[in-house]
Amino acid sequence: MKACFMGLGYIGLPTAIIAAKHGVDVVGVDINAKVVEKTNQGILHIIEPGMEEMLQEVIALGKFKAYTSPQESDAYFMVVPTPFKGDHEPDVSYVEAATRAVLPLLKEGDLYVIESTSPVGTTELMANIIFTERPELKDKIYIAYCPERVLPGNVIYELVHNDRVIGGLNPESTEKAIEFYSQFVQGQLHKTNSRTAEMCKLTENSSRDVQIAFANELSLICDKAGINVWELINLANKHPRVNILQPGCGVGGHCIAVDPYFITADYPAESRIIAMARDINNYKSFWCAEKVKSTMLEFEMKNHRKPVVAMMGLAFKPNIDDLRESPSKSIVGRVMMMCNNSDILIVEPNVTEHKQFKLTEYNDAYNQADIVVMLTAHDQFKTLPYDESKVILDFCGIYKK
Repeated sequence: MKACFMGLGYIGLPTAIIAAKHGVDVVGVDINAKVVEKTNQGILHIIEPGMEEMLQEVIALGKFKAYTSPQESDAYFMVVPTPFKGDHEPDVSYVEAATRAVLPLLKEGDLYVIESTSPVGTTELMANIIFTERPELKDKIYIAYCPERVLPGNVIYELVHNDRVIGGLNPESTEKAIEFYSQFVQGQLHKTNSRTAEMCKLTENSSRDVQIAFANELSLICDKAGINVWELINLANKHPRVNILQPGCGVGGHCIAVDPYFITADYPAESRIIAMARDINNYKSFWCAEKVKSTMLEFEMKNHRKPVVAMMGLAFKPNIDDLRESPSKSIVGRVMMMCNNSDILIVEPNVTEHKQFKLTEYNDAYNQADIVVMLTAHDQFKTLPYDESKVILDFCGIYKK
């Protein structure tokens, strides 16, 4: 079987490589020519431990090649972004564009799968486009939805070992998709329909968002009450049926920070807890920025000079280079806008350069700073001592103080 993966981002590229590693002839497609060029050179354009060596292996074996346009295959996978537009309205235009790109290549017996996180009904919508443009394929191809469930930084293991939910437009499509994924997935493959599979992905990430919102709300309460939130959560979690997550400076990434809006946009009256959790997590980053601003003003009044401030981390979670929807990045931007004459050092050890921010090496920034703002719990930051001569705002639990 030859498989075509539309999109070579944080999910599409690793999935394509894993499939190729397990014997599938894979075509990877991305509209970014530089990504295609680097990929064919065996250079990984994302951070994922062990993945670059695997990419080089499958290229050498002739099992994988990247292109800027789709090639005729037996199975097509839509693994493109699904951002939102306007007032948090889901945007499936990337999925539709990728679908239309493969339309001329589809033939009887082919498998078409959407992996992109999508609003409920997207698979049916794409099927209607396919059958409107290619009516001769009606009931002749297999269409399914199968969302990814991986943690950046541990993708190689999770793509193989995690369970997957697979929902076809009909039972035959579900079985066809299971036949493909069983080539490399060792986790259980759970059968359902496409609408349930779409909602399952949104539910998983909305659940996480609500749980994080509880922790973030606790952190706001504890700050006002003069209580160490890290100690509080640790003690509360000693209860056998309590498992509170760790607070942070908000919620980022292209899943948890985005997917709940796919539910609230379509079901606004019914999704009150989900909507409130989104508001809390968005507010936490605003609160952090205001906390930094007020701390800077206090320092200036006390010391009669502006402080040097180190903003530690831009990525949305530890030890990755992904800045999508990052609350850390939002906080840095807000602080710079509010305090544009201050000496602000910006640190992101997983990114070599940034078009908006000038980056500073993390040790240099820490040593120069009067105020250290811990935004992302990168491993490098955990090696830094707790210097009591500095003002340290620890929003991500580096020191648990």
